[in-house]
Amino acid sequence: MNILGIETSCDETAAAVVKDGRVVLSNVVYTQIPLHRPYGGVVPEIASRAHVEKISEVINEAIAKFQEVEPDGLIDAIAVTYGPGLSPALIVGLNAAKGLAKSLGVELIAINHIEAHLHTPFLDGGCAPEQAMPALGLAISGGHTTWVDIPEYGRYEIIGQTLDDAAGEAFDKAAKLLNLGYPGGPKVDKIAAEWRGNHHDSE
Repeated sequence: MNILGIETSCDETAAAVVKDGRVVLSNVVYTQIPLHRPYGGVVPEIASRAHVEKISEVINEAIAKFQEVEPDGLIDAIAVTYGPGLSPALIVGLNAAKGLAKSLGVELIAINHIEAHLHTPFLDGGCAPEQAMPALGLAISGGHTTWVDIPEYGRYEIIGQTLDDAAGEAFDKAAKLLNLGYPGGPKVDKIAAEWRGNHHDSE
């Protein structure tokens, strides 16, 4: 089964075709980092406008790359992020996915994007989900930090999650206070790694 996935939960417009839930046949991402850099963080209105401008291009490119790999392949279903995320951004992806699913006459699958993060270890050569269970999952994304118990694949129990800022938001805010620029995560991480390297011998 070939599923076209669409993601617009925050500041990246993405589409990919995945075969049988595990083999990535195409993957296209348009990043909005340059648009949000002047503001030191993601601006929902700017993000949603950029999604509107780029969503068709990203989806078409993902389908074209899929057809290069499987010329006779068909899209059997459309999957789309329904949350959590920025509401104005999510609406763009949901509307595109609904229209595409209706035009193709295929099923529409709503995806929780934290669950999608937990599925990534099983893509492209990772072990089968059934072999990894039971498991503990840790999702650390820009807006969410979540610790999850997975007794069996598809069943989840949240052990704990951030009540205020997630790790990604904390990095961005720290970088903004230190005038390091946006996005903050890579910049703070690089400085921390350099500091550890310079002070390793003195420990």
